[in-house]
Amino acid sequence: MYNTSFFKKILLISTVVLLYSCDKDFNAIGDDLIGDDHFGLESEKYDVLAYNQEVTPIQSNSLTINALGIYDNPVLGTTTANYTTQVALTAYAPSIGDEPVIESVVLSVPYFSHVTATNTDGTSTYALDSIYGAPEGKLKLSVYESGVQMRASYFDGGNQFAQLYYTDQNNDFDAYKKIDATTGKPLNDDVSVLQNEEFFFDAKQITDITLDADGKEVTTRVAPEMRLNLNKAFFQSKILSAPAGKLAAADVFQEYFRGLYFKVEKSGANPSNMALMDFTKGKITIKYKAKTDVTTDAETVKEDRTLVINLTGSTASLLQDTKSTEYATAIQSPNVTTGDERLFLKGGQGSLAVLELNGLAAKLEEIRANKWLVNEANLVFYIDTLQMAKTADASADVKKMADEPKRVYLYDLDNNLPIVDYAADGSTSITTDPRMTKVIYGGIVNVNSTTKRGSYYKIRLTNHIRNIIKDATAKNVRLGLVAIDDISITASNKLKLKNSVISEAPRSTVITPVGTVLYGGNSSSTIPTGKKLQLEIYYTKPN
Repeated sequence: MYNTSFFKKILLISTVVLLYSCDKDFNAIGDDLIGDDHFGLESEKYDVLAYNQEVTPIQSNSLTINALGIYDNPVLGTTTANYTTQVALTAYAPSIGDEPVIESVVLSVPYFSHVTATNTDGTSTYALDSIYGAPEGKLKLSVYESGVQMRASYFDGGNQFAQLYYTDQNNDFDAYKKIDATTGKPLNDDVSVLQNEEFFFDAKQITDITLDADGKEVTTRVAPEMRLNLNKAFFQSKILSAPAGKLAAADVFQEYFRGLYFKVEKSGANPSNMALMDFTKGKITIKYKAKTDVTTDAETVKEDRTLVINLTGSTASLLQDTKSTEYATAIQSPNVTTGDERLFLKGGQGSLAVLELNGLAAKLEEIRANKWLVNEANLVFYIDTLQMAKTADASADVKKMADEPKRVYLYDLDNNLPIVDYAADGSTSITTDPRMTKVIYGGIVNVNSTTKRGSYYKIRLTNHIRNIIKDATAKNVRLGLVAIDDISITASNKLKLKNSVISEAPRSTVITPVGTVLYGGNSSSTIPTGKKLQLEIYYTKPN
């Protein structure tokens, strides 16, 4: 009886303390609940000053993913993506052997893909991911020995700085590419036009057949990848017959063999496309025969050997854009006073949107004085679906519309940092795509079930708004909005020439080639009812 009474008292005290704590938290200005149930809450909408900003040539070295190809965007224009990379031996000072003779040289770079079906014999059907433009697009692909030595750093005035490479440096690498003096061709000079003149990103599984030690065939199945036969005479001379000192150390080798330059062009009248690729997983495999000892081995005694060169080291995405007239006008002549009617987001050397929460700024004192409590705050960016429904070629058999970004990213533009809502969101991916994390923060495209096209992007910035309201000294920073490929990448890349608005842009937007057109916050009659950009905040208003 004593114990029961004691525990009842403890329970009563705990309940009172809990209720007091909750009430205390509830009455803190700017704090409270998070949820989508807005029953009993009052909504206020505030104007947002939003305008376009061009992303001029931007740092593009050492990206995790790089684009290769030509993407004809019917809304924004054409982007050509070339690529350059250093190369490295898997092991330096290799034992080449005596009298080496090359049998094959193969460049391989895996594609992003997924299995759609698998047969009983183990063969699989794949679909390629991160392909933009015509599904059956073709390219004229040329792979050259690079003539530019890419350095990781440089010295200036006695100080060491990181060496940056930019999206607009294609002419530099193209001018110094090395062409075979005899053939006048690039390294991928195979007789098959599918490896050069009419190259395409092939989704077929690759089957490799080799012989084991007993001479039996061994079948290995490989996921889709770029495979190019490279010029054997070049690698016989450049690698197998190289002076030993040139292959002895990384720094010497990178000066001796300065890397590869991938150049794409239109393949006749064929439609083209573009792929995102992880070139760091690429390699050059040299298979050859050599004697172990030239003095004792018979002429017919040569063993099979393999030497691998990895595509690693300094890299750069080299982008060239031909912008559509409307897009170029919009990003080069933004309305910074009343905002733009349309916001153009595009990755690469593209564009972003600048947002100023001026409507909220004008009401901050009123909100604080009335002790309104923020439950949730959102920005909803509606897509101009008519613009995004344009097709590249009205006469084409397949009238393909522009690829849409799966995601947009809202960040603190003044400091080039994520907003607090991004940092606080620990939610995991809602799909098998690891890039689809932070679903509470949002920015994921909402797809119309009928058209299967995007309708809007919604981003939650509740904690960001709470901080502005609670702390009168907190700066109401400008926000940036970009199209992105991977939400986990928050670092920024530097512009070649900074301006009064931006000096950097998120690295993830440099990676993606796609873009979209959104309605802005301008009070124009051309913006459909209900689709104007506004900040919406749900409050609890104390009586």
